Amino acid sequence: MRGPLPGRYRAAALAGLALALVAAPVPLAAAAGAKVAAKTGGKAAGKTRAKPRRGGAVAAPVVPLALPLLSPAADQIVAWVAAAKDNAGLPYAVIDKQAASLLLFDAKGAYLGQTPVLLGVGIGDDSSPGVGAKDLAEIGPAERTTPAGRFVTKFGRAFGRQSVLWVDYANSVAIHAVITTHKKERRVERLVSPSPEDNRISFGCINVGSKFYTGQLSLLFRRKGGVVYILPESRTLDDVFPRARLLPYLKPTPVAATPGAESEPT
Repeated sequence: MRGPLPGRYRAAALAGLALALVAAPVPLAAAAGAKVAAKTGGKAAGKTRAKPRRGGAVAAPVVPLALPLLSPAADQIVAWVAAAKDNAGLPYAVIDKQAASLLLFDAKGAYLGQTPVLLGVGIGDDSSPGVGAKDLAEIGPAERTTPAGRFVTKFGRAFGRQSVLWVDYANSVAIHAVITTHKKERRVERLVSPSPEDNRISFGCINVGSKFYTGQLSLLFRRKGGVVYILPESRTLDDVFPRARLLPYLKPTPVAATPGAESEPT
């Protein structure tokens, strides 16, 4: 299924996403004040209310971000996750390999932003058997693929004690800040270029900008991990995400991630 969702599915998905975007948690201070008022019958409210400071800065209201224009495949997966709640209460990301971009969402489905990514040199949606056990020098260009699918992710240690977000630990696929140690690869330049054509450079890992990685992705996924959906480029969307055809009737099946010993990020 490559095209947009049927009308009734799309409407339901957008409605669920809209509710998630406008939902805001109750501030801790307000919750605490409500408990105090409940115990005192509201009599102490006048005594404890703080007077506003003159000239004090007023916090600007948080404006939900609007989704950018997406490819048909990304549009379908984003709508399916929102309608089926396939993320199981975890933050999630949708990576469109053909557009070389990552869409970030919080646990409630609120859209938080988009960023370009670097991907594996090899074109394909499956990891080569045993690639995770090889040294980088032993991995040929055709084996340097970024696999497609649904992955439950966790932070863990990589080679050199670097902390990365493991997507597929067995095959050494992780999301991490862009690597700058090999100047000839020009990874930063590739990342910021307007075209996705030069974003294929890694051994399979997903590289993102350092600011986005530390300021948004790490903060969101650090505590409980999250779910990463990587769209296919050679296989069909139905083949990789068969449940997306049946929304909103199928419930997601939780998948456990178990990072183990150290591997080397690419």
